[in-house]
Amino acid sequence: MPNALVLAGSRGGTDPVADYAGVSDKALIPLGGQTMLARVIGALHEAGIGRVAVAANAPAVVAEARQHGAQPLAAAAGPSASTADALAMLGAPLLVTTADHALLRADWVRDFVARVPTGADVAVLLARCEAIERAAPGSRRTYLRFADGNWSGCNLFLLATPKAEAAVRLWQSVERDRKRPWRIVGRLGPGLLLRYLFGRLSLAEAIASLGRRVGVTAVVIEASDGLAAVDVDKPSDLDFVRERAELDALG
Repeated sequence: MPNALVLAGSRGGTDPVADYAGVSDKALIPLGGQTMLARVIGALHEAGIGRVAVAANAPAVVAEARQHGAQPLAAAAGPSASTADALAMLGAPLLVTTADHALLRADWVRDFVARVPTGADVAVLLARCEAIERAAPGSRRTYLRFADGNWSGCNLFLLATPKAEAAVRLWQSVERDRKRPWRIVGRLGPGLLLRYLFGRLSLAEAIASLGRRVGVTAVVIEASDGLAAVDVDKPSDLDFVRERAELDALG
């Protein structure tokens, strides 16, 4: 199994979800008797990840990471910069996820890593809209609309080889456009942009083309469980994952 990085840095200012939960940092929101960060670290260890690093600067988050057997790393200016730093320090393969992936399960991690094809430099886990609506009815997600359906990210990435560094550099350049996919696709040139605008570009083609642009083989892995796309970006997400965690605890 690869090493893993959990992104738990703060974007600065008051986080509305942390404020809603009455804690200092989103990663420290309690859920089912554990903080969200502790749940994520626990799922990674259960999946067989040996070395887990947490990118964070808040002292309480750093302490929480240490308490649960993770190595704190200083968070950089943004998620992509933190990932670049971790890749340089921990090497590839490196699994990347986030502290607000509150429902993360070990079997999702194992399944994702096992399905990444040999020869891929970068892999990203995404879920179809239909799968998300079945698993998490009422949960509002941001969707990428492509010819092969509407997709949402699952906050799980595998930087499988050292060449993935080039993909992280691309991520840094497009991070501000993550909710505006037409701008990202537009970086590929007018041909692919037109295919996207006319609904003729598949997600797999877009990801592969982005990878080729920087010299890496990039692949999409479809999530087997739509619940993997649920993270905690807003108070309604927290309400949902709390209810789901209670149901899971009841068996």
